[in-house]
Formats: sequence, C-alpha cells, structure tokens
Amino acid sequence: MLKGYAEAIKPERAFFNIMMTAAGLLFATRWHVSWAVTLATIAGTSLLVMSGCLANNITDRRLDATMPRTKKRASASGIISVQVLVLLAAIFGIVGLGILAVWVNVLTALLGVLAYFDYVVLYAWTKRTTPLSTLAGTPAGALPLAAGYTAITGHFNMIALVLSLVMVFWQMVHFYAIGIFRRNDYRAGNLPIWPVRYGVRNTQAWMLVFTLLYIAAIFWLAAIGHTGRIFAVVVGVMGLYWLWLGIKGFRLQEPKKWARGMFGFSLTTLLVFCACLTLSPILV
Repeated sequence: MLKGYAEAIKPERAFFNIMMTAAGLLFATRWHVSWAVTLATIAGTSLLVMSGCLANNITDRRLDATMPRTKKRASASGIISVQVLVLLAAIFGIVGLGILAVWVNVLTALLGVLAYFDYVVLYAWTKRTTPLSTLAGTPAGALPLAAGYTAITGHFNMIALVLSLVMVFWQMVHFYAIGIFRRNDYRAGNLPIWPVRYGVRNTQAWMLVFTLLYIAAIFWLAAIGHTGRIFAVVVGVMGLYWLWLGIKGFRLQEPKKWARGMFGFSLTTLLVFCACLTLSPILV
C-alpha cells in the first residue's frame, strides 16, 4: 500500500521539478541565499507537484489500465480509492499554493497554478485528442525553472522567459524519445501521440529541430542572463553532442534502442544544465 502511495506522487517527476525550481532560485539569488524564501519555495513547489501527480493518477486511471506499463498502478488497479487520491491531492495542492502565495510571492503562486492547470487539465485532454499533446504539456515542465527565478526577483522578465523556453525545447526531445521506445504502450491506450500518428522518422526529424532550438536558447540565455562563459561552453557542448546523437539515429536500425539512449542523455543534459545554472554566478 505504501509503495502505491509513493508511486502515485511520481517521485522521479517531483524530484526533477524540484531540482529545476532550486536551480532557477539559486541562479536568481547569485548565491546571496534567503533560506526562508528558499525553503518556502521548495516546500510549496514540492507539495504542488505531488498534488498534480496525484490528480494525474485520478484522471488517467482508466487509461492506465489499458497499457501494460501502467496497468499495475495503484490508481489503475483500484488498490487506492479515488476518494483518497482526491483528498490527498486537494490537501497537498491547497497547502502548497498557500505556502507560495503567503511566504514567497503571488506571481510564483500563479505560475504554479498555471503549470498545475496545464498538466492536470490541458495535457490530460490533449493527449487523448491530438498529436500536439506533448507541446501542449510543456508549460507544466517549463514553469518550475522560471518559478524558482521569480521567487527571488518577483517579476517575469526576459530571462524567465528564456529559462522557460530552454525547458520547452528540452522536453520535446525528451518526451519524443519516450514516445518512440514506448510506442506500443501508447498504441494500446489509443493515444495519438506524434510517434504513433506520424512514425519514427518524422519524430526523429522534429527531435533535431527541437534540439537545435534548445541549443539556440542556451546561447540566448548565456547572452542575456549573465551566466558566464563556462556555462555557455559546458552546456552548449552537451547540446551539440545531443544533436550529434540525434543525427546518428537516422543511420541506426534499432530506433527503440537509440531512443532510450536519447532519453538517458536528456536526463544527463538536464542535470548538467541545472548544475551549471546554479553555479554560474560563482563560475563567471
């Protein structure tokens, strides 16, 4: 039962969202850290993300039951009742939003609401109806980085926008890779995601486009965000290597294996990006 609750909050998703929030926050502070704001931001974000994951389990429980990978989830199998999931999602969401609004700032709380709506409502609807669902769901994953930044600055400026764009483009490559190596699961759930609707080759081509946009956004951020040369070189080289892996995929005969490699490297890319962004104020 405890394992079911742990899976319902999707700890890996919560971890990466919290990591991005922390990176945006520490970047904005330039390492003049306000621990009260930092702890409130992390706590509020964590609760809001977990609430969103619980809500996603509720809306997807019937869909999850149709796919081999997810049919054993506690929400899909009925081990945890819908009423309990709703109660937990409501408590976590209200408390998390309250912490952000009261102890951080209203703007950051509003970004949390926007990300929550995008993930729980907009993405949940579009992934059943259109191949553009991946793009529609990117704000939910892009805003935590910007929210960390606005928690300190109190305003959404060009730097916050570019931080969001970096994560939008990164997500498109990351999730298209997942879509390729889990295409059979999505077919079983009758989900019209891009790799299912338009095939592997077409998806690979778009992955190259979004990788190029990711690289461009990295250098744009370096130009306006005072991140320094070390950030630009390290993260830029990682992006170029990611692009090379994408190009290499057109010559390989095992798209699933290649897609898993792209997925794995995307996580490494994200970790390096967050680390370099966090350290950029002291590595300039």
